[in-house]
Amino acid sequence: MSYIRGRYSWLIRPVIILFDIAIIVFFASYYIDFKTFGLPYWSIGFLKSKATVFVFYSSLLWLTSAYSIKFYNVYRYTNAINILGLVIKQFFIFCIIVFAYVGFYRGIEINKVTILKYLLVSISCIAFFKFSMFYGLRTFRQYLKGNHRNVIIIGSTKGAQELRNFFIDKDEYGYDLLGVFSNNASLDLDGNINDAIQLILKNDNIDEIYCAMEELSESEINTFVKQAELNQFNIKFIPKTTNFFSKRLKTDFYNYLPVLSIQEVSLNSPFNRVLKRGFDIVFSLLVIVFILSWLSIILFVLIKLESKGPLFYKHKRNGINYREFDCYKYRSLRVNSKSNENYVKQQDKRVTKIGKFLRRTSLDELPQFFNVLKGDMSVVGPRPHMLAYTEAYSKKIDPYNFIFRHNVKPGITGLAQVKGFRGEIKSDEDIINRIKYDIFYIENWSILLDLDIIGKTILGVIKGDEKAY
Repeated sequence: MSYIRGRYSWLIRPVIILFDIAIIVFFASYYIDFKTFGLPYWSIGFLKSKATVFVFYSSLLWLTSAYSIKFYNVYRYTNAINILGLVIKQFFIFCIIVFAYVGFYRGIEINKVTILKYLLVSISCIAFFKFSMFYGLRTFRQYLKGNHRNVIIIGSTKGAQELRNFFIDKDEYGYDLLGVFSNNASLDLDGNINDAIQLILKNDNIDEIYCAMEELSESEINTFVKQAELNQFNIKFIPKTTNFFSKRLKTDFYNYLPVLSIQEVSLNSPFNRVLKRGFDIVFSLLVIVFILSWLSIILFVLIKLESKGPLFYKHKRNGINYREFDCYKYRSLRVNSKSNENYVKQQDKRVTKIGKFLRRTSLDELPQFFNVLKGDMSVVGPRPHMLAYTEAYSKKIDPYNFIFRHNVKPGITGLAQVKGFRGEIKSDEDIINRIKYDIFYIENWSILLDLDIIGKTILGVIKGDEKAY
């Protein structure tokens, strides 16, 4: 069964907003005894009712705060962790709004627990409805083929190919790819750029086109922009792959000479640094006390039975600002095997039997929680490289991005690792993608993102990873 594409899409956001306001008003009347409130001096006309005053005040400020944090800017490509972050932000802002109103009546005793119940119940209902709509629409798109958008891609660059695969593989996002067009005759595509223009002229059912900027001339881009304006569809641009990650460079002018410098990342702001450090200390202590305390004893016996050498081994890695530190691991290689020189490869003879299990399950990384406690590492962050590899990789990556990566503490796990870019670097593409995800993590950091990565890492440990060897 199929539904008419996009017929009622414009109603979704107004419905959600009206629902949220209705929840705020309904539970206010249920939890708050407005008879205990006086009326503020500015109440006039239709605001003479005590309940009306609160409804007007709370609704107006709810909408104002929601607009300021873009609470309703949820799109089909938005992920659940971002929605949860918006809900938490809006909850704390609305708490301030309501308690500020309550604090206006200083001479009246008001049960703060009841107010808190009102806030928790209201935001829980709003969050439940928000997530229900989000996942409901995904299901609707995936199985009933509704709320879809027709798109075309102009270009055959690497970025265009990645976007093509995204549209094809992620059907829950609701994109119908009508074709990929390019003048690159060596690829099997749906036509050239002129064919794309003809398709746009004949088809008024196109919603979005995506243009690879590095492949199109200025006149071709202008043609597509003009057609987008005439036919009322969105036009978006795919950047050059090597510039895909934001550089976050600050420009200073010395007289008329521009000089670039790396801006301080938000992750290193005083508040966020304290927040992340506090989380690291608590989490690492829990792991050390409840896991490493007994696991180390068991592994000491097993490792010693198979090969001579210590339980732990340490090797030099580059940390924040390229500072060297000793990174700890459970020993998984035989001693005197030049273990510090190269990454372990598949079927590597240096790996012991117990070492294979440790590496396969990533348990060999657990001693790095001591590094976290010392302050050399964080629980989540870009993975640290061996010293020799740091120098080699820096020659393959945009220098600004590679330096930017080292502006934060390295992590035991990271976004690149849970996205499949871990272990041995077999090609330049592996390190480019690893850096891409590292940059994205740094620029979009939050505690919720850290928790999401930790959760996916634990699932990966349970399932096993074919790249862990």
